[in-house]
Amino acid sequence: MHIFTAVFLVALLLTTAARLWLGFRHIKYIHAHRENVPQEFTAQINLPAHQKAADYSTAKTRLHMVHAVIDALLLLALTFGGGLQLLSDWWSARLGEGLAFGIALIASVAVIVSIIEIPIDCYRIFVIEARFGFNQMTPALFIIDLLKQTLLATVFGIPLLLSVLWLMAKMGENWWFYVWLAWVAFNVLVLAIYPTYIAPLFNKFSPMENPDLKSRVEKLLGRCGFKSQGLFVMDGSKRSNHGNAYFTGFGTAKRIVFFDTLLSRLEPAEIEAVLAHELGHYKLYHVIKRMLWTFAVSLAFLWLLGVLINKPWFYQGLNVATPSTAMALLLFFMITPIFTFLLQPFLSAYSRMHEYEADKFAVQFASAPDLVRALVKLYKDNASTLTPDPLHSAFYDSHPPATLRIARLQAATPN
Repeated sequence: MHIFTAVFLVALLLTTAARLWLGFRHIKYIHAHRENVPQEFTAQINLPAHQKAADYSTAKTRLHMVHAVIDALLLLALTFGGGLQLLSDWWSARLGEGLAFGIALIASVAVIVSIIEIPIDCYRIFVIEARFGFNQMTPALFIIDLLKQTLLATVFGIPLLLSVLWLMAKMGENWWFYVWLAWVAFNVLVLAIYPTYIAPLFNKFSPMENPDLKSRVEKLLGRCGFKSQGLFVMDGSKRSNHGNAYFTGFGTAKRIVFFDTLLSRLEPAEIEAVLAHELGHYKLYHVIKRMLWTFAVSLAFLWLLGVLINKPWFYQGLNVATPSTAMALLLFFMITPIFTFLLQPFLSAYSRMHEYEADKFAVQFASAPDLVRALVKLYKDNASTLTPDPLHSAFYDSHPPATLRIARLQAATPN
């Protein structure tokens, strides 16, 4: 057995086992606390609501575990099962070894992965989400969304992929730096056009009409020194009963967006507090920091790919007999999650730190008790478990556990 083959198989086995073990821990922990609402929430959340959140989280975790196994099997089928080599031989016999071959190879793998993902998405939406009263999506809307996503992937993905493969072929040993510049430019472009041209393909965005709420929000924006292109309400209820709020875009294209489901459940003061939290992310440069972090990591990964692309063992160890730039891209980005899984807790901790910072910012411009009430309502309405397994939460949760987050906000509340 090739040494890299052994390294990869051990890493895949350990990563998959860890994902399953974390899932089992999470389910066991939730079940152990299912019959008792945490003392901090007994006045706001009753036992049936707490049990619903426990069952909902358990169902999602089980699906996540099944997904982990499917991911591992698919990766094995494409590598040691000969799937990638078969696709490479089939396309090279018809298209040669040029750019068309590279695009066809990568696109065909993307199609295979997408087809496998469809049943998983259907089960999540039409079984789990429907069982717990969240799904509002019809099969027709699911198909329409899928077609739109495919069209967008084609319109944006193929030109990007063509540029990347061309740069890899023409820019010499430092191709990875030029590919990185192209990747950064592409991401900035998508961020700029998303609010105006992409998001409206999937949802309807209407200007906020409630004059009292609009006045309250505009006063908050003035206190925070935030200027936006407008306040919009999104028809999130046509797909889900989950509620949220966010801002999108940058520069003059910034928009503040409220889910209609959020506006229907929270009081004006609570909505103001939630928005203050979201504004905290912007004013504290969290979005910029995450973008810069992502760009830095992508540069490091592309450099590493530049080192591996000419190493025969990289291909041989993954059962690929005919190296190519397109194959190198596929192999690298398929196996990278296996070798970087242990970094997940650090990324989650970084995200949770930003959430705490945004909460701290919010209570400077809005009421801490209002934010607490809003969060508790959202935990209840979204069936978010109040008792996640601590280790599972450390790996996966981008937001702090409810008990810790509420405790910090209550400590910031004047007596």
